[in-house]
Amino acid sequence: AGMAARVSVLPSPRCLFDDPVQIRVAGLQPQQAVTLRASLVDESGELFQAHALYRAGSSGELDLSRSPALGGSYLGVEPMGLFWALQSKTPHKRLAKRNVLTPFCVDLEVYEGHGAMSRLLGKCTNERWFLGEGVKRISVREGRLRATLFLPPGPGPFPGLIDLYGSGGGLIEYRASLLASRGFVTLALAYMSFEDIPAMPEVLELSYFEEAVNFLQKQQQVKDTGIGVLGLSKGGDLALSMATFLPGIKAAVSISGSCFNSFIPLKGNGFTLPVHPYDLGRMKISDESGLVDFSDVLVDHTDPATWDCRIPVERSSAKFLFLSGLDDMNWKSDLYCQDAVQRLQQHGREVEFYSYSGAGHLLEPPYLPLCKVSIHRVLGMLVHWGGRWREHAKAQEDAWRRIQTFFWQHL
Repeated sequence: AGMAARVSVLPSPRCLFDDPVQIRVAGLQPQQAVTLRASLVDESGELFQAHALYRAGSSGELDLSRSPALGGSYLGVEPMGLFWALQSKTPHKRLAKRNVLTPFCVDLEVYEGHGAMSRLLGKCTNERWFLGEGVKRISVREGRLRATLFLPPGPGPFPGLIDLYGSGGGLIEYRASLLASRGFVTLALAYMSFEDIPAMPEVLELSYFEEAVNFLQKQQQVKDTGIGVLGLSKGGDLALSMATFLPGIKAAVSISGSCFNSFIPLKGNGFTLPVHPYDLGRMKISDESGLVDFSDVLVDHTDPATWDCRIPVERSSAKFLFLSGLDDMNWKSDLYCQDAVQRLQQHGREVEFYSYSGAGHLLEPPYLPLCKVSIHRVLGMLVHWGGRWREHAKAQEDAWRRIQTFFWQHL
């Protein structure tokens, strides 16, 4: 009560996390200078904030889809800038959702002037959910499987997806829950550093991933036209291996991944894909920050001596989509992706690939802010992921659209 300005989030203050919204402010003075601030407290109590300076129009209104930011966390017309520019005061924090049953609440406040934020003129809250209306979350502990199944509402049948994250391990659900909210039956699958699965398994069994495919194919709501798989980082090379060695996979997306088997041997039926040779002595650690640059640890992937570690994607009948950031500071993902793409094209296989300038390693669902540096959960080291704020944000929006289009097309 008694607020001078009205802040609104359209079309609704409640939405899915990957939904763009329109932020409007009404009831300001004509040409009034104001500061908008977004605040989000994550599940560990860490505060993430972004702010931008604006000037109201002649009618005393402000519409972030039309008005340019004049300073602050970003510049220019950025309708979603207050979300993708969120940053914590504590350095090297990654914003990630652990419990997908609750939303992230973003408080949007309007302050007078472009100086100290002393006089609050208006505020509202945007609830950003990871689970759409009617989507079911089912914990799966069947056989060896450590996973979570997300079912869209209704009888289906829906395309089925397996979602894999990287070598940080754990059971990561927020991307899978969003995909289910968009109409895919999605299984988020843990394969390292979770419950009884060791942080660094001595070997990964292809049969474990096959169990996941079989489990998904058994679900009544899943279309029987084949399964899709998407993976980020280490999950990317696993996605390629699944598409190559398991008959049930019809479409695979590799995000910031490799065309060879990395870090842990993959044991199949009567064969083992060895680990691509690497030398941790080639890690570059910067003295003052303790930041680790991993990008040079791998032995040259074009050396034929390393080719027994290659994933023979050209033998697969699946469709492939490769996504990589050209500012990836963790992994030469674009180089490795080009290698796989060339091999597939030489064999007349259909393949799509997109590399994004200014995007880092962690290409996530849209509006999750860039994480340039964070602690790798398994290595316990500060790792440089790369990326530039605005370009990375645009890349995430584009990649998310392409991933969904790709799976709808091929499944």
